[in-house]
Amino acid sequence: MEANLEKIIHMRIKRTMENLEKNGMKALYAPDKESALALLKTMLVPGQTIGVGGSVTLSQIGALELIRDPKYHFFDRYDQSLSEQELDEVKKKAITADVFLASTNALTETGMLYNIDGTGNRLCAFVYGPGKLIIVAGYNKIVPTIEDAIVRVKTICAPANAVRLGLDTYCAKHGHCINAGPDRNNLMFPATGTCDSRMCNNAVITGRQRPGRTTVIIVGEVLGY
Repeated sequence: MEANLEKIIHMRIKRTMENLEKNGMKALYAPDKESALALLKTMLVPGQTIGVGGSVTLSQIGALELIRDPKYHFFDRYDQSLSEQELDEVKKKAITADVFLASTNALTETGMLYNIDGTGNRLCAFVYGPGKLIIVAGYNKIVPTIEDAIVRVKTICAPANAVRLGLDTYCAKHGHCINAGPDRNNLMFPATGTCDSRMCNNAVITGRQRPGRTTVIIVGEVLGY
């Protein structure tokens, strides 16, 4: 990375980490995905039950392979042999796990997380349930404010994930939400219009947390959407 740009990015990371700490969330930095995985490994205890939210980032750093080790009890939502009913049961168990791993759609420099979900199972774990919540996010997820987080979801996260999942949504076809026009004052959430298969049905802002539950690992690489 070019030195001057790297300096600016690290300023943003530092500011974000400081404000996450002020909001009761432990903030850690990993320079790359390999060190992020090593750091995550130190935070897990053999015998723990572990749930995950759908996440490209976790896959990219190798977290899924790590927690499939038999020494952990992983509620594996990615098990292709599961029926629809069995998958639903796995997702329910995941939100009562000892540890829940996820990424975030956006994190603000003011120390908050912003996430959207189609069914809400991932958001449940953010709000209540698992004893520990561990978030892994590339620095590309950092935005100045919650308003910018909403814009990021409508113009990056949702469109990219809709394409990945093969959803027939406005954002998959046009690259942005039907309500993501240039005038931010007109932004609406959830989206309106003909988006029956949309994934932006629910939203959660994670602000100040009770100390000891939530850890955010910010990675010095571009990860996820």
